[in-house]
Order: sequence, then structure tokens, then C-alpha cells
Amino acid sequence: MRAVTLIKYGDANQAFAIREVPQPTPADHEVLIKVSSFGLNYADVMARYGQYKDAPPLPAILGYEVAGTIEAVGKDVTTHNVGDQVMAFTRFGGYGEYAVADARGTAPIPTGFSMLEATALPTQYGTAHYCAYEMVNLFEGDHVLIHAAAGGVGTALIQLAKNKGCIIYGTAGSAEKLDYLRTMGVDFPINYRKTDFYNEIKSLRGNEGLDVIFDPIGGTNYKKSRKLLAHGGRIVSYGVSERSGKKGGILADLKLVFDFGFLHPIMFLLNSTGTIGVNMLRIGDHQPNTLKRTLKGVVQLSEDGVLKPHIGGTFPVDKIDEAHELLGSRNSIGKIVIEW
Repeated sequence: MRAVTLIKYGDANQAFAIREVPQPTPADHEVLIKVSSFGLNYADVMARYGQYKDAPPLPAILGYEVAGTIEAVGKDVTTHNVGDQVMAFTRFGGYGEYAVADARGTAPIPTGFSMLEATALPTQYGTAHYCAYEMVNLFEGDHVLIHAAAGGVGTALIQLAKNKGCIIYGTAGSAEKLDYLRTMGVDFPINYRKTDFYNEIKSLRGNEGLDVIFDPIGGTNYKKSRKLLAHGGRIVSYGVSERSGKKGGILADLKLVFDFGFLHPIMFLLNSTGTIGVNMLRIGDHQPNTLKRTLKGVVQLSEDGVLKPHIGGTFPVDKIDEAHELLGSRNSIGKIVIEW
């Protein structure tokens, strides 16, 4: 089979090659999927720069999610059948014409959804659902800040928060993205390139603070965000995109750690606040039934009309470099999908 293979770290136009590789064989608990389309996630960009520690060594086949048709099932799989059209969370390998996935991380495509739309759901909507509906509870009237709100996970978090009747603050980096956030129902869109989001929210909330903050950026962004928490507030960290593409090796890594700021349990105890870290790869590895429950929730909410992904770009597989450059530029809106 063919697979988009990461052959070197760095710029997207030199990093990838389409190669012939062996077709994977499903383990007893897995399914084999003929891939129609696969999605890009920001972790892919970090892997391309050699900054994602869990990525396989070069040459590597990246990819966390696919949509397609089941070609074969492992002997222990009873929930899926050959011929089923599914979406799946993949532990790398998603950039291939065929990919294997844990059956518990595989779900039917929601009724009325195309393959392209379904591709957006497993990783980004699964992450958002896990963050917003499992790691914290959102309640009507909660004041919620979503960073990188125009991205795939951000879009999903907006829809989930709107479903709970929250008041939403969203950061993005362009006038176009702010217009998008307004159409999505964000109450207070903030252009972080022109306005310090901390000062903007302090001027709006004073000392009242925010109930929940979702942060995929990390570093100084996380440190400033944490200072905006109300008593009883929670911050959910699910990425460190601030580090992406920056050189400096171990010194840059250490700077990122210090940029997060000093954290101690007594600080959270005194203010009755909390900080939560989310890594969906770890959930897939060690809590597959939690992943199954999360994807089931995503499918149900999609069929109920609560969740509707925005496809911000569709590329043929031989334009993988252009797709990566768009995502890495932070100019994309919604989900970037690649078609075989």
C-alpha cells in the first residue's frame, strides 16, 4: 500500500514522501480500515518538527484519525463488521491507504455525515468532549474561555459549551477568525495579536474571573490564563503549541517549562481552583473504554445536531505539504482533511 511517510524533520515541502509500505495486519482487538480520508492535527505539525516525543522514529507514518471502510476485523472484535463505514482514532499510521485501529476507538459515521466531516470527529471532537464533559462539568451561565477557538478542537469546544448555555470568550489571531467565532456564537471574540487577552477579560470580568479555561498553547499563555480563574475555576491544558517550530533544543524546552509558572497544590487549595492535563494518546493507550464512551458521546451529539465540524481545507494526498503548511501557519479555520 501507499503511505505518506515523514522522512525528515523540518519544512513540510521536504519532510514527506509517498512510499510503498507493508499493509498493516489487525491484532485481535483491532480493525483494518481502507482509508478514504485522514485528518491533520497540530500534534502532526509538532511531530514534523521532531518535537512530539511519542511519535515513532523516522521514517514514520503519522496520523491520529481516519474515515473509511472496514476491510478486516480481529478475532476478538464483535462490535464491527467488514464493510462498515467508520471513523477511528488511530495510534499513528493514519496517513496510509490502510490503517489499523482499536475497535474501542472506532465508531460508526454519524447519520447524514460525509466521510470528510466524519474525519474531523475522532481526535478533535473526541478531545473536546473528553475535556469539556469528562474532565470538567460545564453549567448554564458558566464563563468559559477557549483559546485557539477557531481551530478544530476550539470549534468543537464552542459547540459543546453553547449546548450547556455557557458564556463564551474565544481567542483567535485574525479579523476573519473573529468573524467566524461570532457566527459560531462566541459572546466575546478576542484578537490576541492586537489585544492582551488577560487585560481584555479583566476589564470585562473584574475580579469575578472565569469558571473554565481550555488551553492548547501552554507556556506564558497558560500562566496568564490561570490568573483569570474564579474561585472554583478549572483550567484544562491539552497542548503546548507555543513550542512548535521553535529551535533551541533542551534550552527552549526548559524555557517552556518555566513559562508555565510555579505551581503548588497549596495555591489551588487556597483558591479552590484546579488544573487538568489531557493527552488523548494516553487515554487511548490506557483507558480505551473511556475513549469508546467519548466517541459514542460524539456520535450521539452529532446525530442530535449539536456538533457540526467546519472543514477548513480539503487536500489531495499529494498536497500533504501544502496542508501541513496551512495548519502550521495558524491561518486555518476548523479542520484540515486529506483525501486519498
